[in-house]
Amino acid sequence: MTAQSYLYNRATNAVLSDDEKSSIVKSIATLKSRLNAYFDGNLLQHFAFGSYTRNTILPRALDAESDVDYMAVFAEGGYTPQTYLDRLKRFTEYRYNRSEIYQSSPTLVLNLNHIRFELVPALDHASGYSIPDGSGGWILTTPNTFNTALTEKNKATNSRLKPAIRLAKIWNADRGYPFASYPMERQAAGISYSGCADTVMSHFFRLMDNLVLPSGSVRISMNRDSDFSKSRTSISLSRGQRARSSSASLVAVMGD
Repeated sequence: MTAQSYLYNRATNAVLSDDEKSSIVKSIATLKSRLNAYFDGNLLQHFAFGSYTRNTILPRALDAESDVDYMAVFAEGGYTPQTYLDRLKRFTEYRYNRSEIYQSSPTLVLNLNHIRFELVPALDHASGYSIPDGSGGWILTTPNTFNTALTEKNKATNSRLKPAIRLAKIWNADRGYPFASYPMERQAAGISYSGCADTVMSHFFRLMDNLVLPSGSVRISMNRDSDFSKSRTSISLSRGQRARSSSASLVAVMGD
């Protein structure tokens, strides 16, 4: 199997199974119903967003931190973010008392057997939504705007970008999450793929060669030597990876 075909198959299979999709859809429907009943008109709206809605979410088997982001927009403003997080915590403790629940600022985590929800309190704003910034204040966001931008960029790359992002997220999970998922996807969407071959592998390498770690001083580059296509193990996106760092770069070596 060539490197190109292996990476294509790896990316194609790094999606939620039909059973996982069905379980998440049911869990979202249950969450919606319980939120409506518990808050009884005190929420303007609530909805899923993030990688789940962009189709870049990974199965939990590949990413232990895979989750569904869910925003709850409160009708009444004027309070601190912690006030709304506390309200969501009381809700989850009442309706999901057998599940793992904890605050991971600025979200509330609801860990079910098959998926983890990150509940985000929000207030409606003329330009989007105000959500907790993690430091006790609010920050403005427009959660669905990036979905449109990523979809358009994916179309422009002949649907090679989203599979390449899934491969990058597998790498990221295996390396201990040097990148937060959302900023990494935003970087990926901002990279130029002009001149790439019409393959997932070409777009994946371009993406990895241009990612910048949060420090802004280190780039990721992929080692693509002559051993790359010799075997499946030589390109496995798994625990066979090794990483070397220097002052200039972090090189991921796909080794056995």
